[in-house]
Amino acid sequence: MLIGYARVSTRDQEGHLQLDALREAGCGKIFEETASGARRERPELNAALEFMRADDTLVVWKLDRLARSTRQLLETIEQLSSQHMGFKA
Repeated sequence: MLIGYARVSTRDQEGHLQLDALREAGCGKIFEETASGARRERPELNAALEFMRADDTLVVWKLDRLARSTRQLLETIEQLSSQHMGFKA
């Protein structure tokens, strides 16, 4: 199953472009969040990761929606990989 994750940084931003792209990509479930990329704690991202099962794929509109740094991005992708889950941006 494709699992979408959309994040906007502020309440003034709109996530409709992300949501439209995730729906068009075929995501069966989408988790939305309003949180700064600098924050490590993201409840909706955690919920998406907990929802996922082996062979599921996490889908984001752009890499910066998932992680603020290369290190954070790699850690998340390694976590997915170790649980036999995929990633797509």
